[in-house]
Amino acid sequence: MIFLLGVVGSLWTLRVPHGTQVNIVQDGNVLYTFDLASAANQMFETEYEGRINTIQIENGRIRMLEAECPDQTCVHMGWLDSGVMPIVCLPNHLSIEHAEAGGDIDAVIR
Repeated sequence: MIFLLGVVGSLWTLRVPHGTQVNIVQDGNVLYTFDLASAANQMFETEYEGRINTIQIENGRIRMLEAECPDQTCVHMGWLDSGVMPIVCLPNHLSIEHAEAGGDIDAVIR
């Protein structure tokens, strides 16, 4: 019983976004940052080597609406709903991910 509660709790933690801030990142550079709680409904495009990705923000959610890439995996991922699993378009070097609550530092090593 305790094991089952641990598994359910872990899955719930992975599914819950860690805030409403999201970053649109290309080649390691943050192109845009949005607070989905206050962002207006909109669509916009990003370009990489002549290929276009269309990103949609609607009702406090974000997704890759269209992409000029061969596999369309990023489009099929749907709305960003996990703080762990970003939406990624590998051919166009683009990702949509939840912003870290603590800023840009991932870890401190001594």
